[in-house]
Amino acid sequence: MRRALVKVCIAVTAMVVVAFAVPLALVVKEMARDRAFTGAERLAASVTHLLAATGGDRGPLQRGLASMPAQAAGRIAVYAPPGREDGSADIGERRVDEGRLRSIAPLEGATVVPVEGGFVLLQPVVTERSAVVEVFVPEDEVTGGVATAWLVLAGTGLALVVASVVIADRLGTRMVGAAERLAGAARELGTGRLAVRVPVEGPAELRLAAAAFNSMADQVAQLLANERELAADLSHRLRTPLTVLRLNTASLGDGDAAEQTRAAVAQLEREVDHIIRTAREQRTQPSDAPGGGAFCDASEVIRERMDFWSALAEDEGREAELAGVGEPVRVPVARADLAAALDALLGNVFRHTPEGTAFAVDVHRAAAGDSVIVLVSDAGPGIDDPDAALRRGHGDGGPGSTGLGLDIVRRVAESTGGDVRIGRSVLGGTEVRFLLSSDGGHAHGVSRRRGHRVRRGVRRRWRFLSRSVDRP
Repeated sequence: MRRALVKVCIAVTAMVVVAFAVPLALVVKEMARDRAFTGAERLAASVTHLLAATGGDRGPLQRGLASMPAQAAGRIAVYAPPGREDGSADIGERRVDEGRLRSIAPLEGATVVPVEGGFVLLQPVVTERSAVVEVFVPEDEVTGGVATAWLVLAGTGLALVVASVVIADRLGTRMVGAAERLAGAARELGTGRLAVRVPVEGPAELRLAAAAFNSMADQVAQLLANERELAADLSHRLRTPLTVLRLNTASLGDGDAAEQTRAAVAQLEREVDHIIRTAREQRTQPSDAPGGGAFCDASEVIRERMDFWSALAEDEGREAELAGVGEPVRVPVARADLAAALDALLGNVFRHTPEGTAFAVDVHRAAAGDSVIVLVSDAGPGIDDPDAALRRGHGDGGPGSTGLGLDIVRRVAESTGGDVRIGRSVLGGTEVRFLLSSDGGHAHGVSRRRGHRVRRGVRRRWRFLSRSVDRP
């Protein structure tokens, strides 16, 4: 923008300078020429008066010419017109020969004739004896001061162009600086720094944009604060029924089912407390550091969650299979986030398939070791519209469905550069492919371009592995 503004100012100033300087230079040249020939005409007039006073006698004429100013010495000649030898004196150095003088039209007033080294002014004089007064005008007198005037004009024009460039650069810096500050503030706001604001300065349009940005940032911060308070309030309201559940579990006695129920209620209380603490926090994590840089062992978390859900699966007569969790698999996801994603996937199986429907969880690691695919399959009726199921906040409208389960899974996957897809499983029902990048590149803030390359490579391996898994 600054360069464009400077170029426009250079072009406009140059056109203005040319439009004024060229005519002015021609006027200066013409004025110098007129000044030189006006002086020559005055000398010719003086000689004319001298001829009239002396009657053309040679002696008095020479004495009169000798008394004229010093700059006239050697420049004046007096001689008879061509073809008229009436005794006129022939005085001074003659620069126009008689042949050339004859070729000139009859002298009727002053005539300028170019000669070597300058010009001559021929002035006819008619007295008792006819004569021609010749006054020589040197070339340097005709052009005297013109070069200097042109240099002054050129310097003035160049100074105007330089001044316009400086002014345009200052204006451009003011405009571009305000625009860059606004763009930088927008980027910081996008990373989660809600306190960022921009000074309202610069041109009127950018001041309006800065004021609108600050107003928008205030509204975003207020909306997020309201949502945090609402989440904290709703979570706080859950404490009462949770307390009742915890008291009721005390009367269940002993046994695995009772212990699992009490453990589930305790975990639910911890999750509610965590939600309240998180909602009350005023500091927002930057978006480029998902999970706060935490890592966990995906195999351990999957085994733990499958142990939790296996009791309910046994009660409903479901066959559950688990594969691929024999070795540790380190992924850049917080343990609680990965557990929440798995609970959302397994909860969907129990919620949307009939009792007795089998399900399986398979973990596959890519050969390069930088990606992990978790496959959650079931033998249920399947999903008629996978694209609709993946749309954010889209639920089936059934009891207990909020449309947020797959959003949790997708958010965890995308935080590592992965993805979520829904297809047909080998069991005949739904298969959810949950891709995680295990190299931690995105979580450690590598460059965006390298992250894109990692994602493309992971997705190529994803497609290859998906074809292998789908093959019966």
